[in-house]
Amino acid sequence: DYVLHTMVRVMKDGEEVKISKRAGSYVTLRDLIEWTSADAVRFFLLSRKPDTEYTFDVDLAVKKNNDNPVFYVQYAHARICSILRTFEESGGEIASLGAVDLSPLNSPSAQALMLQLSKYPAMLTEAAKGFAPHDVTFYLRDLASSYHSYYDAERILVDDVPTKLARLALIAATAQVLKNGLAILGVSAPDKM
Repeated sequence: DYVLHTMVRVMKDGEEVKISKRAGSYVTLRDLIEWTSADAVRFFLLSRKPDTEYTFDVDLAVKKNNDNPVFYVQYAHARICSILRTFEESGGEIASLGAVDLSPLNSPSAQALMLQLSKYPAMLTEAAKGFAPHDVTFYLRDLASSYHSYYDAERILVDDVPTKLARLALIAATAQVLKNGLAILGVSAPDKM
């Protein structure tokens, strides 16, 4: 099966990059990767349905802030890895989090994050059936948003050990799903940013 894509417009420095078949001027994928990164190009191009018009904004793709969707998702993963490293450096074992009691995770932000995590298998199945990698990008942005909201609402490394372990288990699961989703798209999941 072949999926045909519409043409992609490219914006750089606030202006559309002019493409002319007659003049032989065009933008290649190599150009986009050199101007941004392979991760940004993959994530941005996969974030739209193939039959919709798309404008690739080079300026947005190089920003290191929450407006850039690939940065936003990768930053969520790196942020979690930083917390997990701190936990390990204090003598904790990530592998032990699989058997943790999750009952302390009763806050609205924790419940929202767990609900978002639970949607991953069904979303992935439907995205594969429908040739819809854009569904994966949308899901990852939503998951990153749920994680950032959770992070802003609750401290993870608290003194109460059962609560701390439950929160660590939740964010470790989030990091794994972010990493898996990014890997499906061919995008890296950095541990540090």
